[in-house]
Amino acid sequence: MTAMLNIRSLNAYYGQVQALHGLEFALNEGSVTTLLGANGAGKTTTLRAICNMVRTTGAIEFDGALLSGRSTENIVRLGIAHVPQGRGTFTTLTVEENLQLGAITRRDKAGVVSDIERMYAHFPVLKQRYTQQAGTLSGGEQQMLAVARALMLRPRLMLLDEPSFGLAPLIVRDLFKILGKINREEKVTILVVEQNAQLALEIADQAYVIETGRIVMSGNAAEIANNEDVRKSYLGY
Repeated sequence: MTAMLNIRSLNAYYGQVQALHGLEFALNEGSVTTLLGANGAGKTTTLRAICNMVRTTGAIEFDGALLSGRSTENIVRLGIAHVPQGRGTFTTLTVEENLQLGAITRRDKAGVVSDIERMYAHFPVLKQRYTQQAGTLSGGEQQMLAVARALMLRPRLMLLDEPSFGLAPLIVRDLFKILGKINREEKVTILVVEQNAQLALEIADQAYVIETGRIVMSGNAAEIANNEDVRKSYLGY
């Protein structure tokens, strides 16, 4: 596989406070990679850094193009979709209006209509709710809508921040099954930040463990999942 995203010597800052310290990792095209670690370790900041939402130094390269200096909107147009923690759906708009908004930068109207139907195939409950305001959906349904809206961009890379947060275990497992299917069938590269380490490692190819803004462990996801010392020290199970 070819590296799609390369991160080298990445530092990130909130004001004068440094949150990331020299991160280096790469994502292979078509892969699923997970970032694991405790709250405050720097996982969310890493996703924000990729989208140029925090001040950074170092290099972030996507498909050969440096992302530094680009606006977040321009980065999205390159094919990077970000599903933030808290879902970020437009609560007063309907399910279908949210999906249409996800494709606002696209001009292929027929393709947009086709992709909305494709999202309904991935998430049948959204088709049942397509006229409902997003704010009336359950937490799991809102998370599905957030993922579907991001996919309406037809991204090459999708960044997911804590997709399981606040959801019931059965809904979480269903959501991760769908993410795995999207990766396999649509070849969308996925970088997922997740507190549920066990579940994330089940669908991931590669894993990185972050502690206080530094990568302290990396490797094949299956190997990390089976490493008892790593599980006890960093993953909490």
